[in-house]
Amino acid sequence: MIMRILGEGQYEIADEHLDRLNELDSALQPAADAGDETAFTTALSALLDAVRSLGTPVPDETITPSDLVLPDADTSLTQVRDLLSDEGLIPG
Repeated sequence: MIMRILGEGQYEIADEHLDRLNELDSALQPAADAGDETAFTTALSALLDAVRSLGTPVPDETITPSDLVLPDADTSLTQVRDLLSDEGLIPG
């Protein structure tokens, strides 16, 4: 799976890491629902850090569509609320 972090780049994520990323993603929804900016920022940072550490960066010169686009770390809680579905940022 190819995940893009807005403003940063793409990462190739092996299927074996999706469960861990979904666990981290599941912390975003309650924080967003509660309007808890601190918990939200912590959860988003943990998710993005995991994508960076578990994924393999896709070279900038490689053009490939992203399967999933994640907001950057500076995205506000209000902006992410508009992106969240019932399954969080990462479906599944």
